[in-house]
Amino acid sequence: MAVRSEQSHRAILEATMSLLDEHRPDALSVRELSIERIAREAGVSKTTIYRWWPSKTELIIDTFLDNHVARTAIREDLPAIDALREHMVSLAEIYSGHEGRLIAQLVAECQFQSAAMTAFKERFWYQRRDVVAELIHRAVREGSLRDDLRPDELVEMLYAPIYFRLLWHEGELDRATTERRLSSALEGIRARP
Repeated sequence: MAVRSEQSHRAILEATMSLLDEHRPDALSVRELSIERIAREAGVSKTTIYRWWPSKTELIIDTFLDNHVARTAIREDLPAIDALREHMVSLAEIYSGHEGRLIAQLVAECQFQSAAMTAFKERFWYQRRDVVAELIHRAVREGSLRDDLRPDELVEMLYAPIYFRLLWHEGELDRATTERRLSSALEGIRARP
């Protein structure tokens, strides 16, 4: 990407996040946000936005990823079980605030747009699932987790309570609650001597 294109691309992502920022007096929801408003905020044309994103929802997905993945990184410098615990707790803590409300809105929007749902799964969920599945493989190799369970099913089992609480507004996503529930789940899949 040329420097000018990179600047426009960055301006669009930043404008989108700014318009969705709950601390802004005129903050918008995912549903209220429009390409026109983003273009005006970023100082670009709608055509420039559509050059990179086929829909508003896919732009919001990239905006979310740009801000989210770095904040829920999976550490390589810890034993796998500790890295898994840290990742899950940090995810729950982040989802307990504005970012969680944003992802819930995004998931809702994707229910009505199959292309956006596919993009969301390809850009976010499949990559995240694969990284955590590899972390589970590493935990098995390190002797922390049982080797008779499928990593992809364990990933779903670990993420499901967080997304349930996020989407249904049931229960807490705070550190203590998440650590307690995660400890219970990990006890069931922990390797036995």
